[in-house]
Amino acid sequence: MGRFAIRHAALAAALACASFGAQAALFEDDEARKAILDLRQRVEAMREGTNQRIADENGQLRRSLLDLQSQIETLRSDMARMTGQNELLTRSVSELQQVQKDVDERMKKSEPSTVAVDGREFTADPREKAEFDAALGVFRSGQFAQAQTAFASFVKAHPQSGYNPSALFWLGNAQYATRNYNEAIANFRSMLSLAPDHAKAPEAVLSIANCQIELKDTKAARRTLEDLTKAYPQSEAAQAGRERLARLK
Repeated sequence: MGRFAIRHAALAAALACASFGAQAALFEDDEARKAILDLRQRVEAMREGTNQRIADENGQLRRSLLDLQSQIETLRSDMARMTGQNELLTRSVSELQQVQKDVDERMKKSEPSTVAVDGREFTADPREKAEFDAALGVFRSGQFAQAQTAFASFVKAHPQSGYNPSALFWLGNAQYATRNYNEAIANFRSMLSLAPDHAKAPEAVLSIANCQIELKDTKAARRTLEDLTKAYPQSEAAQAGRERLARLK
C-alpha cells in the first residue's frame, strides 16, 4: 500500500506538471498569435499608408503633368500667334520696302539727270530726253515730215532745253529733206546763234549754203561757203564747202 500510494502521488504530480506545461504552452501560442496579428496589422497599415502616399503622390504628379501640359499648350499657342504676327510684320515690311522702291524709281525717273548730246553736257529731265530721242528716231527712219513736226513741237515745248541746238539742227535737216528751204535756213541760223561752238555748227553752215543753192541764190551760197571756210577752217564741212565753192565759180 505504501508503494501504491507513492506511485499514485507521483502520477498525480506528473499529471499536474503536464497540465501546467500544457497551459503554459497554450498561453505562449496565444501570445505568439497576437503578436503575429499585431505585426500583420502594422504591416497592413504601413502598406495602406504607403499605397495612399503613392496614390497621393501619383495624383499630385498627374496634376503637375496636366498643369505642365496646359502651360506647354499655352506657350505653343503664344508662339503660333507670335509667329503669325512676325510673318505679318515681315510681309508688311516687305510691302513697304517695295512701295518705297517703286516711289524711289518713279522719283528717279522724274528727276533731271546729266546727258551728253553732240559733245555737249547739260541737265535734262526724263521727259525731254524721251521726246528728243523719239523725234530723232523718226528722222532716222526716213519719216522727215513727221520728224519736222516732232522737232518743232519739242523746241516749242522746251524753249530752254539743252537739247535745243541739236533739235534745231535736225529740224533744219528735216525741212531740207521736205524742201522747206527757207524754214530750214531760219532754223539753222537759230541753231548757230544759240550755240556757235556746237559740234554740228559747221554742218549747219554748209546746210544753209545747200539750201541757198537749191533756191538758186548762188551769190548768197558763195558768201555762206566763204564764211564757213573762215569760221571753221579745219572741219570736214569746210573742206566740202571749199569743193562746193570751187564748183560755184
